[in-house]
Amino acid sequence: MTKTTHPPVLDARALNRATLDRQALLRPSSLSAREAVDHLLGLQAQNVKPPYYALAARLDGFVPEDLSKLMAGREVVRIVSMRSTIHTHTADDCLTLRPFVQPARDRELTYFRKGLAGVDLDLLAVLARELVETEPRTMKQLREALSARWPDADPQSLAVAARCRLPLVQVTPRGLWGRSGQVALTTAEHWLGRPAQPAPAPEDVVLRHLAAFGPASVKDMQTWSGLTRLREAFERLRPRLLVFRDERGVELFDLPDAPRPDPRTPAPPRFLPEFDNLLLSHADRGRVVPSAHRGRAWQGNQAYCTLLVDGFLAGLWRLDPDALVVEPFAALTRAERADVVEEGERMLAAMHPGEPRDVRFGTVART
Repeated sequence: MTKTTHPPVLDARALNRATLDRQALLRPSSLSAREAVDHLLGLQAQNVKPPYYALAARLDGFVPEDLSKLMAGREVVRIVSMRSTIHTHTADDCLTLRPFVQPARDRELTYFRKGLAGVDLDLLAVLARELVETEPRTMKQLREALSARWPDADPQSLAVAARCRLPLVQVTPRGLWGRSGQVALTTAEHWLGRPAQPAPAPEDVVLRHLAAFGPASVKDMQTWSGLTRLREAFERLRPRLLVFRDERGVELFDLPDAPRPDPRTPAPPRFLPEFDNLLLSHADRGRVVPSAHRGRAWQGNQAYCTLLVDGFLAGLWRLDPDALVVEPFAALTRAERADVVEEGERMLAAMHPGEPRDVRFGTVART
């Protein structure tokens, strides 16, 4: 009689330490800014500053100019990709990962079909490309120009269709540290001076996702990417992967040589920006977000900067003119407070050198 073997179980703490290690949040990483953006498959960038704070939390010796120079030199770009949100990607990933998630952008267009009635989307893409490659355009300018061709269509839907059909990047100075600039768009190919590449094989992206976010389930990767029907890619890779289960019995896949630290490994406090991918890239966020704190990192469309203590979401933070204000969700021990202050001072020194700010504890954030 054959004995049935069950995959090992990884509890929330084991998953937490493994994911923090992949995310360069367990200890400062020696990766360069470009290497980190590549390894992490991009950084959530709905606003300009979050990618900078995301790297400051992860990299040893990071200063904002490290990323700003890459953006000015067109080695990294800002583009709508995963989950229909803006990400900072390397130029190479921009030209490959955007085609990879194109099915999700096509699906997004179905929500605007009423406003696009009678619009030839292929022609729209041709006209929009001509517009933005002649001169970078704002979404307002795109709406106006495309509305002149399709006056009966919804202007906003026309601009969204252009963004979905074309890989539109935000040109600088937008995205540069300490600079301002409205969002102006051109195609990735025009900005980078080279053509888009074929979408990578799903298996290749699965392997990269596991390296940055694993151990992970099929639904985890689908949550991260916004794509569906990725089960087959995981199944083709199954002979090359390790298989685990979480405490709920969900099957998790991982790279054989990926780090899975002892769950008792210390995890220093970390100051993360709003919408950091660590908190958004798993179907079950319990490996980072305790059940008692679900939904506390945002309110409506407003996201907050978050604090990790012992590897888990433990509070919010904000920058006031004279202080870094920390609002924990529960009382911290004296040792935890000291560690939070030390990490806060490190972050301030990296991101805002020469600006006098204290680290202060505000009122414990309530639900």
